[in-house]
Amino acid sequence: MFYGIVIIQPTAPLPSFGIVNVVSRGHAVTAILVAMVAMMLTALSYGRMARAYPNAGSAYTFVGRELHPNLGLLTGWSIALDYILNPTIGVIWCSKAAMNIVPLPFFAWAMFFAAAFATVNLLGIRMNARTNTIMTIGMFTVLITFFVVATGYLWDHTGISALFSSLPFYNPATFSWGAMRTGTSIAVLTYMGFDSISTLSEDVKNPERNIMLATVSLCLVTGILGGLEVYAGQLIWPNFRTYPDIDTAFVAVAGRAASSASSNRNATRRATTFC
Repeated sequence: MFYGIVIIQPTAPLPSFGIVNVVSRGHAVTAILVAMVAMMLTALSYGRMARAYPNAGSAYTFVGRELHPNLGLLTGWSIALDYILNPTIGVIWCSKAAMNIVPLPFFAWAMFFAAAFATVNLLGIRMNARTNTIMTIGMFTVLITFFVVATGYLWDHTGISALFSSLPFYNPATFSWGAMRTGTSIAVLTYMGFDSISTLSEDVKNPERNIMLATVSLCLVTGILGGLEVYAGQLIWPNFRTYPDIDTAFVAVAGRAASSASSNRNATRRATTFC
């Protein structure tokens, strides 16, 4: 489970939050949850296949052993697209987010993050594991902080009722089945990497049981956690048409919540000084 969380990352829905929310017309959280159902069915399939073939190799092994080795080879090469797409998205999003902190050109930040990611991988699996563990703990720390600040922001602005709203799930003014389907097709990126658990079939105890259990549980945990993140983001910034930058929309969301918290602290400090 921890290995899967490290691969997917607890902040998985944040890079695509803006585009999913815009494409789905303000229904990003619903898109995340619908995608979770689809991915859990896929996870069940991976679990059943891992039970039949408890060997490392994931989809490459399943297709190659069940259908034909040549099809397995083709599947293995197609998996390489995953390993190209995921870090590419990471470089783009990290670069744009970093520009909000230090306004260097996008090209400079992209080169920096691409070099940093490549260096960590070239230093070996142990370095990679340590880095991923540290970053995962850091991301969980940031998420906890965000949830605390977001709750305070919503409480201060509209009271406790603002914490419970059905509009992020269904807004009759903007809902469209076509938009939902398109948004869901992008939201599945949130779960990219869940299949990596099946590569541990030769390392885990009782793989016939535990691979399926861990894979399905990982999709469930990712969907619930991602849904909460996106739900809070939609409540803080309900108008999906006004993001400053669609690629880093969640950065703007977190900034709005944090700036309000900072203003409240400054107001408290001034009142204390006056007294």
